[in-house]
Amino acid sequence: MASLRKKDRCQFWYACFKLPDGSRTQRSTHETQRKAAQAKADQWEKLANERVKARQAQRVIADIYKLAHQEELPQATVESYVRSWLERRKGEIAPASFAAYKGRGEDFVKWLGPAAKRPIAELETRTFVGYRDHLATRVSASTANNGIKILRVILEDARRDGLLPDNPAKDCGALRKNTEHRVRRPFTVDEIRRVLEVCDSEWRSIVLFAVYTGQRLGDLARLTWANIDPTSGEIHLRTAKTGRPVRIPICAPLQQHLSQMSAGDEPGSPVHPRLSALAATKTATLSRQFGEILAAAGLAAIVTHAAAKSGRGARREQSALTFHAFRHTAVSMMKNAGVSPAIVQDLIGHESAEISAHYTHIDHESKRRALEALPDFT
Repeated sequence: MASLRKKDRCQFWYACFKLPDGSRTQRSTHETQRKAAQAKADQWEKLANERVKARQAQRVIADIYKLAHQEELPQATVESYVRSWLERRKGEIAPASFAAYKGRGEDFVKWLGPAAKRPIAELETRTFVGYRDHLATRVSASTANNGIKILRVILEDARRDGLLPDNPAKDCGALRKNTEHRVRRPFTVDEIRRVLEVCDSEWRSIVLFAVYTGQRLGDLARLTWANIDPTSGEIHLRTAKTGRPVRIPICAPLQQHLSQMSAGDEPGSPVHPRLSALAATKTATLSRQFGEILAAAGLAAIVTHAAAKSGRGARREQSALTFHAFRHTAVSMMKNAGVSPAIVQDLIGHESAEISAHYTHIDHESKRRALEALPDFT
């Protein structure tokens, strides 16, 4: 039976009960009345016992199935369930979101190693705590926390499917976020020139596209000649993140750049072949390459994973400039030039005026001109 205890200078009762792995734990009931606290403690111990039974039953069923069919019970292991979940949800989730679920699910399975072949009912909360801490050595705290949220969604479906009595990922706490986070800002004209000077031909082209369209790195890398309509003088594309169709007029500088490029033989051929091939495998590689370009331009420090000792998140904290900053650049330049916010929102593909406002950085001179235009009441 679960027991209760009080801690010094704490008004709540703590429940003491045994976890499915045999270890004992203490958890605050957030109850000040002993009777209510005992009821909650008994419920938690009952859930823990049910989980043990579920694991034992799952293990027996899986062993019997394997003996009979010489293969693992479908959806019985972590690996097989994650694979089947991704296959099942592929058409239900937006492409960009599905890519995030797929990447995190497959990375979790890889991290588990041989344990991924074990029944999914054997997963513990401490497993997710360990994976969260592992992620924190490679990415920022926010990204690590988001990774656990993704796994929590997958495991919640496993619970609904009857493979788990409860969701073992739900009690995995969030890491404390680094308070010294970067503040994104747009590129200055001088910084854009410095970036262009150190780019090779494809990167120079994609930077120009970013400056004059404000689109994301992945969307520009996957751009094909079929997306460019010379008759209407527009670029037509559907953003991977939101699935929103965007039509962008080709401005004179970008038209001049396009006239110097060699179009592919097929309409579906990529505008930037090498970067398109990288985007098809892993967009993170593109981001890393652009980080090296920023370093070469003197706009970011070169920080290796080994030197940083705290992963990619630490490297990103070195600079407020990333490729995504070109979206801030395009939005800010257009609004500083007096372009209507509604037009900017449509061109960039923002879902709302609030998001568009987040990307807007009005320069000092534009604000001065706006104030000087007010009538003189003195």
